[in-house]
Parts: sequence; C-alpha cells; structure tokens
Amino acid sequence: MMQTGSLVFAQELEIRGKVISADDRTELIGANVLEKGTTNGTATDVKGEFRLKVKPGAILVISYVGYLREEVQISNQTYLNISLKVDVTQLRDVLVVGIGYGEVKKSDATGSVTAISAKDFSKGTITSPQELLIGKAPGVIANTLGGAAGAGTKIRIRGGSSIQGNNDPLIVVDNIPLESAGISGMANPLTSLNPNDIESITILKDASATAIYGSRASNGVIIVKTKRAMLLEKDLVVAKLLINYSGNFSLATPAKMLSVFTGDEFRSLIADRVANYGLTNAASTRLGNANTDWQKEIYQTSPTTEHNLTFNHAIASVPYRLSLGYLYQGGILKYNTIDRKNLSFAMTPSLLNGDLTLDVSASASLISNNFSNNDAIWSAVEFDPTQPIKNGNTRFGGYTAWTEISANDKLNGTPNNIATHNPVARLQFRENTSEAQRYLLGAKLDYKIPFISNLKATLNLGYDYYNTDGRDRTNTLASWSYREPERQLVAYNQTKTNSLLDFYLNYKLDWGVNKFDLTGGYSYQHFYNEGMNSNTSWIFQSPKITPYKNEYFLISFFGRMNYTLLDRYLLTVTVREDGSSRFSEDNRWGLFPAVAFAWKLTEEPIIGKSDFLNELKLRVSWGKAGQQDVGGNYYPYIPTYTASTAGAYYQFGDTFYPTLRPDAYDANLKWETVTSINAGLDFTILNKRISGTFDIYKNTSDDLLNNIPIPVGSNFSNFLLTNVGSMENKGFEVGLNVTPILESDYSWELGVNLTYNENKITKLTLVDDPAYTGVNTGGISGGVGNNVQKFIVGMPARIFFLFNQVYGTNGKPIEGLYVDKSGKGGNVAGNELNKYYFESPDPDYLIGVSSKVNYKEFDLSFSGRISLGNYVYNNNASNRALYQQVYNQSGFLSNILTDVRKTDFMTAQYWSSFYLENASYFKLDYISLGYNFTSLFGNNTSGRIGLSVQNVFTITKYTGLDPEVDNGIDNNIYPRPRTFMLSISLNY
Repeated sequence: MMQTGSLVFAQELEIRGKVISADDRTELIGANVLEKGTTNGTATDVKGEFRLKVKPGAILVISYVGYLREEVQISNQTYLNISLKVDVTQLRDVLVVGIGYGEVKKSDATGSVTAISAKDFSKGTITSPQELLIGKAPGVIANTLGGAAGAGTKIRIRGGSSIQGNNDPLIVVDNIPLESAGISGMANPLTSLNPNDIESITILKDASATAIYGSRASNGVIIVKTKRAMLLEKDLVVAKLLINYSGNFSLATPAKMLSVFTGDEFRSLIADRVANYGLTNAASTRLGNANTDWQKEIYQTSPTTEHNLTFNHAIASVPYRLSLGYLYQGGILKYNTIDRKNLSFAMTPSLLNGDLTLDVSASASLISNNFSNNDAIWSAVEFDPTQPIKNGNTRFGGYTAWTEISANDKLNGTPNNIATHNPVARLQFRENTSEAQRYLLGAKLDYKIPFISNLKATLNLGYDYYNTDGRDRTNTLASWSYREPERQLVAYNQTKTNSLLDFYLNYKLDWGVNKFDLTGGYSYQHFYNEGMNSNTSWIFQSPKITPYKNEYFLISFFGRMNYTLLDRYLLTVTVREDGSSRFSEDNRWGLFPAVAFAWKLTEEPIIGKSDFLNELKLRVSWGKAGQQDVGGNYYPYIPTYTASTAGAYYQFGDTFYPTLRPDAYDANLKWETVTSINAGLDFTILNKRISGTFDIYKNTSDDLLNNIPIPVGSNFSNFLLTNVGSMENKGFEVGLNVTPILESDYSWELGVNLTYNENKITKLTLVDDPAYTGVNTGGISGGVGNNVQKFIVGMPARIFFLFNQVYGTNGKPIEGLYVDKSGKGGNVAGNELNKYYFESPDPDYLIGVSSKVNYKEFDLSFSGRISLGNYVYNNNASNRALYQQVYNQSGFLSNILTDVRKTDFMTAQYWSSFYLENASYFKLDYISLGYNFTSLFGNNTSGRIGLSVQNVFTITKYTGLDPEVDNGIDNNIYPRPRTFMLSISLNY
C-alpha cells in the first residue's frame, strides 16, 4: 500500500499559472481553479497566480464572477497563461448606473437611462469625454465640430429644447455639475479631462431621471464617473501594486479637400473668360507662371502621441489610484497643436469599521494650445494658384501679396486691403496661443448613522478652478495688417471657479414586501468669473484693457423616493426646488417634480422567467426640468449699459461727452421649462444573449426665449427678449445588444441603436399672430446679414427658407430664375413671399452600429453611424463657386471651386434651393485590430498591441467636404482628418 501511494504521488504534476482578464489584461484575483470531477482546487493570489497538484491528463476548470468559464486539458504543461473573457450577459444583470445623488441597478431603473462602460467607448484619437459617446447611445447625437486639434463635440439629447437659450446637456463629473459656458482660449473646456481616466458615462434622458438636477436638466444630463482604485471584492483591497501603461502614436491626414482649379486650369479659365465672356484683359496681365496647390501648402500629415501611466495600490488598507497622462495632438493645419498634461489621484478609505467611507479625488490639467490661423484655410481656396509662395519682395517677408494696381512697384507697393491674402503667410505671421490650467477637487463622505439603522448621511464637496492666458499676435510684416493694424496684439486672461456643497440623507427600509429608498438634501453652488481683454493696435501704443467680473448662485432642495412592492412594482417620485440669482426675486425659485413607474413582468408568477424570456420591464414617466442658462449675461433681468465709442459722443456746446446706451431688458425673465412624457420597455431574451430597450417620448418646451417686436418707446429697443415660445420634440429610440457567439475561444458582440426625433415649434409670440414671419437664423458667409433658415410656428427649428430653383433642359440651374410662388410676377427673387420652407438640418433617423469579435488572442472591432434625412446648405459652393469672383477690378485674381461647372453661375445666388442637399451618410468611424498577450518580459506582464483607423470612410451623395455639419450650414472647412494609429497597453 505504501508503494502504491508513493507511485500515485509521483505521478502528480504541479501546475503553476496566471489568470487574467481578456478584456483589459488585468490579473483576476480570487479566481477559482478546480480539477474537474474532484474537490481538488485553489484560488489565484493577489498576482492572479496559482499552484495546484493534479493528475496527468486532468482537466482544469477556471472560473470567476462575471467571466466565462475556461477548461484546460493538462498534458505536459507546467505553466499556464489563462485569459478569461467577460460574460456580457452577466454584466447586464449587475450594471449599476448613477442617477444623481445615488446609484441604482440598471434592472431597477424607472427612468430612461443609458449607461456606457469603458469597454464600449468609441476608440481612436480621443481628446475629450464627449467623443466617447459618438454613435453609442440611442437618443444622443454627438458630432465633432471640425478637424482642429482639441476641437469640441456638440451633443444633443432628444433634440434641442430651446430656441435662444443653451441646448447643451448638463455634464456632471464625479458628482460635480459643471458650468455649461466655455472659457477663453479653449475650443472645448472638457478637453482638459483625460478620457483614459473615465470609467463610465451615464445619460439621463427623460424628466423622471433628470428632474433631480432641476433647473439645468432640460437638455438631459451626462454623468461622468472617473476610475477609482481596483477592489478585489466589496471589502477587500489590492495589496499588490498594479501598474498599467497605455500609449499610442498616430498620423493624421486630410480625408478630403475642396476641389479648386489648378494653376494651369486657372490660366485656361481666365483665357476663356476673356475671349468669350467679356472679362477684361487686365485679368490676364495679373496671372503668374506658378502651379501652387495652396491647400497642400497649409496642410500636413500630423503626428499625435499619447501616454498614460496608472498605479493601483493600497497603503494601510487605503486603496488609491494615481494616473499620469500626456497628450500631444497635431492638427492637419500646420502649427495647430494641443499639448495636455494630466495628473489625477483618488483614494477611497473606509473608517470606523466601515461606517465612514470617503471618496477623495483631485485632478490637474495643464493645456497649451496653438490655434494656428484658420483664415489660411479660406485663403488657400481663394488665392491665385498661378502665384508663387514667395516672389522676392522685401516688405512682406518675401511672401507674395496683392498690391494696389496703381503701384509702380508691384512687389513692394501698398497692399490691397480687400484682396485675398497669402495662406502660407497667414500661418507664418499670426501667433494665436493659450495656456490653461484646470484643477478639479472632490470629496464625498458617507456616514452610517450608528443609532438609526439604514440611515446614511452624505456630504459632497467640489471645487473646479479654471484659468487661461492667451495672446493673439499679428506680425508687422503681414500684408493684411498694413492698413488695419487694429488688434495687432490681443491678450486675455480668464479665471472661473465653481464651488459645490451637497448634503443629503438616505434611508432604506425593508418592510415585508415593501422596500423604501428615501433621499432628501440641500445643494449650494457658486459660480465666479473674472478676467480681462487687452487690445494693442500699434507696437508702441498702450493697450486698451477691458476688465470684467461676475458671479451667480444656485441654491436647491431636493428629494427622491424609490418604492418597490413585491420586487416587481417600482415607483419613483422626485422633486427639486431651485433658486437662482440669475432671475429677479419674483421669479427666482422654480419647482421641478417627476414621477415614474416600472413593472417587472417577468417577476409575475403568471409570466415568469424562461430560457427565452429572461427579463421584461415596462416603464412610464412624467416630469418637468428647467433651463436657467437663458441669456447672454449672468443677470439677464437687469438693465445693462454700453459705453459709447469715440465717434458716438454727445456734443454739448464745444464739449463732447461719452454716453451710456441701455439695452432692452425684461425684468420678469424666468426659467424655460420642459415637460417630458416617456414610455419604455427593457428586455433580455435567449439566455441573455439579446438585451434591448425601446422608448417613446414627447418633450414640450414652454416659456422659451424669443426676440419679439415691441411698441416704440416701451423699452430701450424695438425688440425684446422674453419668455413667449413653445416647442415639441417627440420620437422613439431603440437600443439592442446581441451576443450571437459566446464561446471560450470565440465571441461576437453586436450593438445597434436607432433614434427618431421629430421637432416642431408651436409658439413664438405672446398671442397667435398669423402675420408674424418668424425669426431669421442660419447666418451664412457671403454678403451682410444673410440668413437661410427660420424659426417659424408649425415647422421644425431652423428649417431652410429658400427660393425654389428652376432648372434648364440641360439639368443645370438657371441663374436668377425661381418659382413664382406668390403669383405676382416681377422680380421673384426680390419678394420674400416667394420663398419656400424646405427641409430640416436634423436627421430623421440616426443609427449607430458597433461590433467586436474575439478569437483567441485576437480582437477586431468597428463602429459606424448612419444618418438619414439630414439636409445641408453648401455655403462653401454658394459663396465660392462664382465666375464673377475670378477677377476684382481693384486688380487681384481669386480661385474658385470647381463646383461652378455644375451651375455656370456668374453672380451669387445665396437663396437658391440648388445649394440645399440631402446629406444622409454612413460613416465608419473606426476599425481596430488587436493582439492580446499574457506574458511579456516574464509572467507578470500582460497587454495588448493594436492597429486602428479613425474616420475610415464616408458614403454620401453630399457634394461638399463632409456631410457631418453643425446646424446644417457648411461653411466650416477645417477637414476632419483620417487617422492611422498604433497602440500598446501593458499591465504589470
């Protein structure tokens, strides 16, 4: 017997190994490792490692909560590297979402809420949190505002709720509501936040979810939660130092440029216009001999590099996370850069035997911007391609410049002040830079009251400090400043602070089949803003300095009750009362209530859960939210006065006196209010392989601001900004997550979301007035004060308002000929009654598609968007595709777009419907291929290496530069780049 036992023991093998997550390559601590069919097993340590003696040929079963189980056959291996894949079906059950002053499991949410975790964020060169949402959530439209380095992203949730006010959602970062207004010297203030530090983003869409934020939630709420120290389990902390490095390097190129005439084509064009169309021969004498592609001269292949280093650890049972980040992004326009340095620290200690928990965070950002001179972009389109970059002059730094036609010395003569300026010189001779610092501090204390069971007090403190210094300097060699030296040196400084104090109590009570979750509290927030603008016209002149300083306060009381009956009927009642110093005492306070009900049908015994139907929940809600950002200044209800300029002084005798001009104001301005009705359905089916949401909603905005005509002498202007308007947004949303394949070596996740929104203005005046012609909007480049859109009752906001173009037999538009809608004949283009209401710039349908495939160590993912029914006015073509512009009688030539061949227009036809195009599109936003490794430089290192392309391609019939256009008017021609990236992530 002893011999037999010794033989069995000798045949046992000691297997060592390491278990990591295939998703983020981090060690899985406490994973179970079991010899199949036995009780022989162990668990991984703080390094994710294990040791286990097993029989030859044994099968090891490795499992971990939230991950797919893995089985490994033992042959002659002695060390195993095992990566477990995330079980997305389990994660959907336990997903916790922030709802403002608390959290709730997604399965228990009664409002319309979408939560996006880090693994589902948009990928690529991401410089701000908003970009992480592009195409990822139903009901959310996120468009980047051009291709500049650090450019912002415009987000709209269920359409805009305002006409003259702010339409941006409220953004809350780690329990601190941020101010919506921007800051000088930053294209996008949220660029200061490092996207690598973000753990999740939750979007609150209906008023039952947003009402807890009251007067700032009419456009929805985006809750950003940054990463904290990793925990093993609820009460355990990481004892081992975990280090993560992620970095990438990318190259960006212009995806598309505007089509203009080459030098040779332009010479032929001028010759043809002189010979056949009566253009003066003087135009030919101004032609050069060069073939300069000015767009290629100002654009570049630009590098971007990003590095992030993160430490997770615990000291004396206090978990902490330290993160350092660096980003350098070069724009495709030369000299356009953003340089960002980030430092963030967070710790989450637990004291007093767990009765007191703290969440302390601090982040610092240093940002340097070089904005380049965007005027160079238009100059590159217009400047004569037959001219060289430099022509040997001594006055303008050698750069070719148009001079007065009468100048004897054409090289060094007086510059023509209305001519297009040299695009390369525009980049060289203007320096527009800024330096910004942002510090975001937060401390949240949760204390369990010892003498009252389930009662918790929370104190939340926040402080946001932002400072910028900027200067915009024009070199004295610049031809465009020769006659107009105004603003030769512009300097500015701005400091903004945001101070927050929240205190609230939370009480939970389980009483048989009844569950109560009650929250009530108080909030105080103070916003302060000060700065100065300086303008120096001449080098030796004293600057003109204009200082400013303002502030406002927001004081709030709020409460929420979550009631659950039989774990299947859920009721949420929310109320918030806000007091804002931005309104007069009579209108200072606003009340914002909401109620929501949800019914978990699968908890009903008659329905129950099955392998097919796993979860089915119905939701209905009603609520109100507000908008306090209603004016162009901090106190729109108070009269403001503007000091007169030197040329507008009042003469009394022989003396001239400066005056103060009052602006019109309404002392009774109040909140804009949105009332929301929502019905929704959440479901999971087929063993949780498919989960989805469906929502139908109607949002009604009331008391919207509008400039209305008022009787002469009743105020300080003929128009007054006051609360008179109403607008509706209604539509539906669908979100679908599918896991068609879920195997240990192969998985496929697919996400699809669909948004439909219909917008209509229902009121713009105090009383209905059929003669009221609405509000002109949609300003365009070209001419003075020209608009192509309207706010008008019964139509979508910003509907296009144009003449209906008439076409010839050759299919080309006939210049100046439009449909005579009024039937009055004569000059059709001179009568506004002949204009038609056409289409809306907003899409009818927006579809987001994302996919991720894992095969063993490889992963392939992509994300794209489909926009249907969005219309764009091609202002680039209407303003720069005209034969009239090739030569100016003052003696300079201008290039034009080749779009002129489609129309043969001689003069501008700004209100022609020809320029309104269906800009529906499909964009493949990114595609990424990665390889995941479990050991590098030893068994303690794992990671991923990847290749990706951003802005891969666009399919559209739109003839302009890019169909993704803010508000539907295409006159921003900084191209969005196509980016090629190499990335690496290492975990130790």
